[in-house]
Amino acid sequence: MKTMKTMKNGKTGKHKKKRIPARKDGNRRIQKPDEIQKRDGIKKKEIMQVTYFFTALFLILSIYIVTYAATHEEELVNNSYNPRQQMLITQNTRGSIYSADGEVLARTVTDDNGKSKREYPFGNLFAHAVGYASHGRMGIEAQMNYYLINSNVPFSQKAENEAAGKKNPGDNVYTTLDVKLQETASEAMGVVYDGAIVAMNPKTGEVYAMVSKPDFDPNQIDTIWEQVISDTESSVLLNRVSQGMYPAGSTFKIVTALEYIRENPDSYSGYRYDCSGSLTHGEDKISCYHGTKHGSVDLKKSFAKSCNTSFANMGLSFDRKSFGDTVQKLYFNRELPVDFASSQSRLIVEEDTTDSDMMQNAIGQGKTQISPLHLAMITSAVANDGEMMKPYLVSEVKSADHTTVKKYTSESLGRVMSKEEAAVLKEYMQEVVKSGTATKLSGLSYTAAGKTGSAEYNTVKGESHAWFTGYAPADDPEIVVTVIIERAGSGGDYAVPIAKRVFDAYFE
Repeated sequence: MKTMKTMKNGKTGKHKKKRIPARKDGNRRIQKPDEIQKRDGIKKKEIMQVTYFFTALFLILSIYIVTYAATHEEELVNNSYNPRQQMLITQNTRGSIYSADGEVLARTVTDDNGKSKREYPFGNLFAHAVGYASHGRMGIEAQMNYYLINSNVPFSQKAENEAAGKKNPGDNVYTTLDVKLQETASEAMGVVYDGAIVAMNPKTGEVYAMVSKPDFDPNQIDTIWEQVISDTESSVLLNRVSQGMYPAGSTFKIVTALEYIRENPDSYSGYRYDCSGSLTHGEDKISCYHGTKHGSVDLKKSFAKSCNTSFANMGLSFDRKSFGDTVQKLYFNRELPVDFASSQSRLIVEEDTTDSDMMQNAIGQGKTQISPLHLAMITSAVANDGEMMKPYLVSEVKSADHTTVKKYTSESLGRVMSKEEAAVLKEYMQEVVKSGTATKLSGLSYTAAGKTGSAEYNTVKGESHAWFTGYAPADDPEIVVTVIIERAGSGGDYAVPIAKRVFDAYFE
């Protein structure tokens, strides 16, 4: 007989089957098998997703490293920490460097004891352009190091050399440099003044001459090294052509005139200004060189006579944003797109640029800084109908058996001014030679055009650098010459005669 269980409320009834909750381990609930399976599936999926992600990331990184190594091989080999560079130097004899006309500018010579030494037959003449290859590297020696320490002679010759215990001959570099023009430019500058001269082809960008003074003898670099680096006042290793920074002075009026033409395309030919020798605006005063009174001038005469007050007057009228865009397009405040060491030219024009700064900017003074190379590029753009070409020093690399390894050709940097704008500036630059500040270039067997400048660097003493930049022939330019003579004074008196000697040598 079944017994009845008495419930707490006094009633009796059958036992009910109670649902037993999942057992707990401490405070954690023990999951059922199907829940565990589901949880493990989620975890596996998450693990696989992370695995796929990192696998893909590794593959992308590997592809990037391989691609970078392939496209930046020169840069990687030239890194002093790369052991491959030392391996190549051990295996190969450093190649030679030649001028455009086949003269040896740098070579490696080996004495009877098998010791190699770098030799520079022209001594100081190509010091900054060609550079040196010990205590670091400079110039073309640095730019073309990858090729100079590599050898592309046939494998059979390499095998013979290895068997004989000889080094392989390195690849040779052929430059655009012209020995005669380089010699003329260096001699024209003389030994009294420091400064720089650059000559280039405005249509191709080939650099014919690159002179910077003070200079040095790269054959003696080991001897003079400690002296040079310990002398904080020395700037002998500075290539003033591409790294020297100077106030542009009146040569900058090329840019100012361009801006005025752009902002007044329909009325620039009607520009008039009455020059009294000085211009006062607020607390600022701008004077023409030696206080010269030019009288009534239009834009062309303002340019030819280099009238400071007229150009300061133009600067006051400029739209800041437009002027800032113009100088930016002309490569101010940007790295110059060249394959050798260079400095950034500086000229900041913003919405809040003061009238005082605008007056100074317009005449190339104040905070304006430019390198001779950059000025030559701007001049070349004018001469080349508004298209700027990339300056380059190397034309070709050949192996020791004269097989071409690499060729360098002209490269356009784009149109920085219209053909019409360039045509007007050409006309103005020709007038500088005909009736302006560069008449020493008139009446010659060739025609020339250009712009002079006297850039003040010490306003208290009135001291200035002498500038000239120009091209010839005037109607079909073949060569641009840019000259700066430090602390010399008037560009017309000092820089123009030096440029003339370079032009003369080219057209002989």
